[in-house]
Amino acid sequence: MSAVFKRKIEAGDAEPEVGGQMSFLEHLDEVRKRLMRSAAFVAVAFIGCLFVSQSIYNFLARPAQEALAAQTQTRVEVRGIDGDIQTFSLNTLKEGDAGRLILDRETKIGKSVIPAGGSVNARVARDYEGQIGLFTDEPMFTGNTILPKGVRLPFDFNAQPGDQYSASQRMVVTTAMEPFTLYMTVSFYTAIALSLPFLLLQIWGFVSPGLYPHERSYVTPFIGLSTISFVVGAAFAYYVLLPPALVYLIGLGEDFRVLLRASDYLDFITILILAMGLVFQMPAITYVLARIGVVTAGYLIRNWRIALIAILVVAAFASPTPDVINMMFFAAPMFGLYIISIFIAWLFGKKRTTHAEA
Repeated sequence: MSAVFKRKIEAGDAEPEVGGQMSFLEHLDEVRKRLMRSAAFVAVAFIGCLFVSQSIYNFLARPAQEALAAQTQTRVEVRGIDGDIQTFSLNTLKEGDAGRLILDRETKIGKSVIPAGGSVNARVARDYEGQIGLFTDEPMFTGNTILPKGVRLPFDFNAQPGDQYSASQRMVVTTAMEPFTLYMTVSFYTAIALSLPFLLLQIWGFVSPGLYPHERSYVTPFIGLSTISFVVGAAFAYYVLLPPALVYLIGLGEDFRVLLRASDYLDFITILILAMGLVFQMPAITYVLARIGVVTAGYLIRNWRIALIAILVVAAFASPTPDVINMMFFAAPMFGLYIISIFIAWLFGKKRTTHAEA
């Protein structure tokens, strides 16, 4: 800001107007300060996310595991001699209930390793400490070891059907360092997502000096709408777009044994979630631009053809496959957001005024 402009404001000779001058070096210093604040905030969030990185990864991996399960499993309706019968979860078991347990993965009990598919009669009982559990109801022969009757089996009574996945339904890693890198990566991306309101505040703080004072009051609705829009966009990608896309892509490999690499999947889901989170910013950005008079509903309607081309280009890059069906699946919500943006510009748009006119 120039010295003359400062003196006018201090003397009360002029209203603060848009266009206060800053030198190039002052702009760079302002950018540096805001970048340092943003980096510090993200770093703190990143450290916090590291403690729950495994849970974050399991949450992100669930759609892929469900898609792999759909590709590797043969689904048969549960029917009995007299018709349909009901299945139950483990948490419905009571003390004294017995049945045959089939291990769905390789399990180590003591020094014995029981391969996936191994089975044993089991019974629900209490141990000497009064803790309820699932115990072998017969001796079990595993290699050179005999597991006697009454050995506790590692089973979670609170697990729901579908909570556990077999080895063929889990993603793979190819190096010893890859799990560590995966947990670091998911923590970093989650930290950025959690830091979004603060990052938007820093961006607004850098841009707002170029606006009239009354226009700067839009910071609160802008940050609120942007944060909500990002969350809705990420949820839309995770719950709506991702499952059918994965089922379609993995289903193409039904003639092969699909080994989905964890790092490749993480790159895919990250790009998809971030892309949709950014795309869903369209209504929030339109709200601010309409309020300050930069865009109008008429302008958006007149340029809908250009917007449609831009949407198709973005959808082509965001879609995991080059076919038209998947591209339109991604383009449809974008065009819907553009129509919503037109209504937002119509409802909240107004002609831009100076501070004195406002």
